[in-house]
Amino acid sequence: MNDVKLTSTLAFRLGTLGAVVTERFSARLAGHGLKPKHIGLLTVLESGTATSQLDIAKLMNVAPSLVVSLADRLEELGAIQRERDPSDRRRQTLALTEEGRELLATCTAAAAELDSELTDGLDPEETEALRSVLRTLARRNGLPAD
Repeated sequence: MNDVKLTSTLAFRLGTLGAVVTERFSARLAGHGLKPKHIGLLTVLESGTATSQLDIAKLMNVAPSLVVSLADRLEELGAIQRERDPSDRRRQTLALTEEGRELLATCTAAAAELDSELTDGLDPEETEALRSVLRTLARRNGLPAD
C-alpha cells in the first residue's frame, strides 16, 4: 500500500465538494419549490437532445417514474407542457414553455452566483483552468461539457 490518504484523493475531494455545492444549490432552488434534478430536466429540454419522457430518463440516468414526477411538478409551475407524440400515441413528449425558459434563466443566475462564491479568491487564470479541467473530465465521463 502506498501512503496516499483518502482525503487527498481527487475522488474524495470532488465528491465532498460536490456534496457541499449540491446542498448550497439546492437551498437556492428551494425557494422555487425545485430540486437540482428539476433543473436537469429543464436543461435537457432546452438542449433539444430528448423530448420523450423515456428518452429523458435514459439521458439523465434515472428511472422513468422519476421523470414523470419531475415533469408533474414542472407542469404545475407552467415550466413545461406535455403532448402526445402524434406518431405514437403511447409516448408523451415534453416541451419547455416561456415560463420554463425564464425559470431556467433564474436558476442559471443562482448557479453563476454560487460559482462566484466558490471561486472567490482565485485569479481569473485559476478559475479558467478549473473550468477547463472540469469540462475535460465531464466530457471523458459522458457528461455535458458546455
